[in-house]
Amino acid sequence: MKKILTLTLILIMCLSIASCGRTTNNTVGSDNNSNIQGQQSSATGKKENKILVAYFSRTGNTEVIANLIHESVGGDIFKIVTVDPYPTDYNACVEQARKELESNYRPKLATRVENMESYDVIFLGYPNWCGTMPMAVFTFLEEYNFSGKTIIPFCTHEGSGLGNSVRDIARLCPNSTLLDGLAIRGSNVRSAQTQKDVADWLHKIGMAE
Repeated sequence: MKKILTLTLILIMCLSIASCGRTTNNTVGSDNNSNIQGQQSSATGKKENKILVAYFSRTGNTEVIANLIHESVGGDIFKIVTVDPYPTDYNACVEQARKELESNYRPKLATRVENMESYDVIFLGYPNWCGTMPMAVFTFLEEYNFSGKTIIPFCTHEGSGLGNSVRDIARLCPNSTLLDGLAIRGSNVRSAQTQKDVADWLHKIGMAE
Protein backbone atom coordinates (compact mmCIF):
# COMPACT_ATOMS: atom_id res chain seq x y z
CA MET A 1 0.00 0.00 0.00
CA LYS A 2 2.82 2.41 0.91
CA LYS A 3 4.55 1.63 -2.41
CA ILE A 4 1.35 2.47 -4.29
CA LEU A 5 0.96 5.79 -2.43
CA THR A 6 4.60 6.62 -3.02
CA LEU A 7 4.35 5.91 -6.76
CA THR A 8 1.16 7.96 -6.96
CA LEU A 9 2.84 10.96 -5.29
CA ILE A 10 5.84 10.71 -7.60
CA LEU A 11 3.55 10.60 -10.66
CA ILE A 12 1.63 13.69 -9.47
CA MET A 13 4.90 15.60 -8.92
CA CYS A 14 6.18 14.72 -12.39
CA LEU A 15 2.95 15.89 -14.01
CA SER A 16 3.12 19.18 -12.06
CA ILE A 17 6.73 19.83 -13.14
CA ALA A 18 5.90 19.13 -16.80
CA SER A 19 2.92 21.48 -16.63
CA CYS A 20 5.05 24.28 -15.14
CA GLY A 21 7.65 23.77 -17.82
CA ARG A 22 5.09 24.22 -20.59
CA THR A 23 3.69 27.42 -19.03
CA THR A 24 7.15 28.98 -18.71
CA ASN A 25 8.03 28.22 -22.33
CA ASN A 26 4.82 29.88 -23.61
CA THR A 27 5.49 33.04 -21.59
CA VAL A 28 9.04 33.36 -22.92
CA GLY A 29 7.75 32.87 -26.45
CA SER A 30 5.30 35.75 -26.06
CA ASP A 31 8.00 38.08 -24.74
CA ASN A 32 10.32 37.23 -27.62
CA ASN A 33 7.60 37.96 -30.16
CA SER A 34 6.89 41.33 -28.54
CA ASN A 35 10.56 42.29 -28.67
CA ILE A 36 10.87 41.36 -32.33
CA GLN A 37 7.79 43.38 -33.25
CA GLY A 38 9.19 46.37 -31.40
CA GLN A 39 12.49 46.14 -33.25
CA GLN A 40 10.74 45.88 -36.60
CA SER A 41 8.57 48.90 -35.83
CA SER A 42 11.64 50.90 -34.84
CA ALA A 43 13.58 49.81 -37.90
CA THR A 44 10.82 50.61 -40.38
CA GLY A 45 9.39 53.69 -38.66
CA LYS A 46 9.84 57.18 -40.12
CA LYS A 47 12.93 59.14 -39.14
CA GLU A 48 12.04 62.04 -36.88
CA ASN A 49 13.25 65.24 -38.52
CA LYS A 50 15.16 67.72 -36.40
CA ILE A 51 13.70 71.19 -36.94
CA LEU A 52 15.17 74.68 -36.69
CA VAL A 53 13.09 77.84 -36.93
CA ALA A 54 15.53 80.58 -37.97
CA TYR A 55 14.34 84.14 -38.52
CA PHE A 56 15.39 87.76 -38.95
CA SER A 57 13.08 90.38 -37.47
CA ARG A 58 13.67 94.11 -37.03
CA THR A 59 10.27 95.26 -35.77
CA GLY A 60 9.13 91.99 -34.14
CA ASN A 61 6.46 91.04 -36.71
CA THR A 62 8.39 88.15 -38.21
CA GLU A 63 9.31 87.04 -34.70
CA VAL A 64 5.62 86.61 -33.88
CA ILE A 65 5.18 84.23 -36.82
CA ALA A 66 8.39 82.39 -35.93
CA ASN A 67 7.10 81.77 -32.41
CA LEU A 68 3.74 80.51 -33.71
CA ILE A 69 5.54 78.04 -35.96
CA HIS A 70 7.89 76.97 -33.18
CA GLU A 71 4.98 76.36 -30.82
CA SER A 72 3.35 74.11 -33.43
CA VAL A 73 6.30 72.10 -34.78
CA GLY A 74 8.75 72.16 -31.88
CA GLY A 75 12.46 71.91 -32.53
CA ASP A 76 14.81 74.82 -31.88
CA ILE A 77 14.45 78.52 -32.60
CA PHE A 78 17.21 80.91 -33.65
CA LYS A 79 17.25 84.68 -34.24
CA ILE A 80 19.50 86.06 -36.98
CA VAL A 81 21.11 89.22 -35.59
CA THR A 82 23.52 91.56 -37.36
CA VAL A 83 26.66 92.98 -35.73
CA ASP A 84 25.55 96.48 -36.75
CA PRO A 85 21.84 97.00 -36.03
CA TYR A 86 19.60 98.44 -38.72
CA PRO A 87 18.19 101.96 -38.14
CA THR A 88 15.05 102.16 -36.06
CA ASP A 89 13.70 104.92 -38.32
CA TYR A 90 11.62 103.34 -41.09
CA ASN A 91 12.82 105.54 -43.97
CA ALA A 92 16.47 105.23 -42.93
CA CYS A 93 16.12 101.45 -42.73
CA VAL A 94 14.52 101.28 -46.18
CA GLU A 95 17.34 103.36 -47.63
CA GLN A 96 20.01 101.15 -46.06
CA ALA A 97 18.24 98.00 -47.23
CA ARG A 98 18.07 99.38 -50.78
CA LYS A 99 21.78 100.26 -50.80
CA GLU A 100 22.75 96.82 -49.46
CA LEU A 101 20.69 95.09 -52.15
CA GLU A 102 22.10 97.22 -54.96
CA SER A 103 25.69 96.61 -53.84
CA ASN A 104 25.08 92.91 -53.05
CA TYR A 105 26.38 93.61 -49.56
CA ARG A 106 26.64 90.89 -46.89
CA PRO A 107 26.18 92.24 -43.34
CA LYS A 108 28.18 90.45 -40.64
CA LEU A 109 26.12 88.39 -38.20
CA ALA A 110 26.44 88.45 -34.42
CA THR A 111 24.76 85.06 -33.89
CA ARG A 112 25.64 81.61 -35.20
CA VAL A 113 24.08 78.13 -35.25
CA GLU A 114 26.77 75.86 -33.83
CA ASN A 115 25.30 72.54 -34.98
CA MET A 116 23.59 73.30 -38.28
CA GLU A 117 24.60 69.91 -39.67
CA SER A 118 22.24 68.21 -37.19
CA TYR A 119 19.07 69.85 -38.59
CA ASP A 120 16.95 68.33 -41.36
CA VAL A 121 14.26 71.01 -41.74
CA ILE A 122 14.85 74.77 -41.62
CA PHE A 123 11.96 77.19 -41.35
CA LEU A 124 13.39 80.49 -42.61
CA GLY A 125 11.63 83.73 -41.71
CA TYR A 126 12.22 87.35 -42.71
CA PRO A 127 10.44 90.57 -43.66
CA ASN A 128 10.16 91.38 -47.37
CA TRP A 129 12.65 94.16 -48.00
CA CYS A 130 12.92 95.62 -51.49
CA GLY A 131 11.17 92.63 -53.01
CA THR A 132 13.28 89.92 -51.39
CA MET A 133 14.97 88.90 -48.12
CA PRO A 134 17.11 91.31 -46.09
CA MET A 135 20.76 90.90 -47.05
CA ALA A 136 21.41 89.60 -43.52
CA VAL A 137 19.45 86.48 -44.53
CA PHE A 138 21.65 86.14 -47.63
CA THR A 139 24.64 86.11 -45.26
CA PHE A 140 22.96 83.46 -43.12
CA LEU A 141 22.28 81.17 -46.08
CA GLU A 142 25.86 81.47 -47.31
CA GLU A 143 27.43 80.66 -43.94
CA TYR A 144 26.19 77.05 -43.83
CA ASN A 145 25.83 74.01 -46.05
CA PHE A 146 22.12 73.38 -46.63
CA SER A 147 22.60 70.49 -49.07
CA GLY A 148 20.04 67.75 -48.46
CA LYS A 149 18.02 69.89 -46.05
CA THR A 150 14.44 71.08 -46.46
CA ILE A 151 13.97 74.86 -46.34
CA ILE A 152 10.52 76.32 -45.66
CA PRO A 153 10.28 80.12 -46.09
CA PHE A 154 7.88 82.47 -44.36
CA CYS A 155 7.78 86.24 -44.48
CA THR A 156 5.95 89.33 -43.34
CA HIS A 157 5.13 92.07 -45.83
CA GLU A 158 2.80 94.96 -46.59
CA GLY A 159 1.61 93.93 -50.03
CA SER A 160 4.57 92.30 -51.79
CA GLY A 161 4.13 88.75 -50.50
CA LEU A 162 7.22 86.56 -50.77
CA GLY A 163 8.50 88.65 -53.69
CA ASN A 164 11.65 87.20 -55.25
CA SER A 165 12.84 85.64 -52.01
CA VAL A 166 11.94 82.05 -52.93
CA ARG A 167 13.88 82.37 -56.19
CA ASP A 168 16.86 83.79 -54.29
CA ILE A 169 16.78 80.97 -51.71
CA ALA A 170 16.71 78.41 -54.51
CA ARG A 171 19.70 80.10 -56.14
CA LEU A 172 21.72 80.20 -52.91
CA CYS A 173 20.76 76.65 -51.85
CA PRO A 174 20.46 74.64 -55.11
CA ASN A 175 20.84 71.28 -53.36
CA SER A 176 18.06 71.85 -50.84
CA THR A 177 14.37 70.97 -51.04
CA LEU A 178 12.20 74.09 -50.97
CA LEU A 179 8.61 73.81 -49.75
CA ASP A 180 5.75 76.27 -50.33
CA GLY A 181 6.22 79.40 -48.26
CA LEU A 182 3.86 81.56 -46.23
CA ALA A 183 3.42 85.35 -46.51
CA ILE A 184 1.61 87.29 -43.76
CA ARG A 185 0.88 91.01 -43.70
CA GLY A 186 2.89 92.60 -40.93
CA SER A 187 -0.08 94.61 -39.73
CA ASN A 188 -2.07 91.38 -39.19
CA VAL A 189 0.45 89.18 -37.41
CA ARG A 190 -1.25 89.34 -34.01
CA SER A 191 -4.73 88.50 -35.27
CA ALA A 192 -6.62 85.25 -34.70
CA GLN A 193 -6.82 84.84 -38.47
CA THR A 194 -3.03 84.75 -38.69
CA GLN A 195 -2.90 81.93 -36.15
CA LYS A 196 -5.36 80.00 -38.32
CA ASP A 197 -3.42 80.79 -41.49
CA VAL A 198 -0.20 79.49 -39.93
CA ALA A 199 -1.92 76.32 -38.70
CA ASP A 200 -3.54 75.69 -42.10
CA TRP A 201 -0.25 76.25 -43.91
CA LEU A 202 1.66 73.87 -41.63
CA HIS A 203 -1.00 71.23 -42.25
CA LYS A 204 -0.90 71.82 -46.01
CA ILE A 205 2.87 71.30 -46.26
CA GLY A 206 2.73 68.24 -44.01
CA MET A 207 4.43 69.72 -40.97
CA ALA A 208 1.44 69.47 -38.62
CA GLU A 209 -1.58 67.23 -38.26
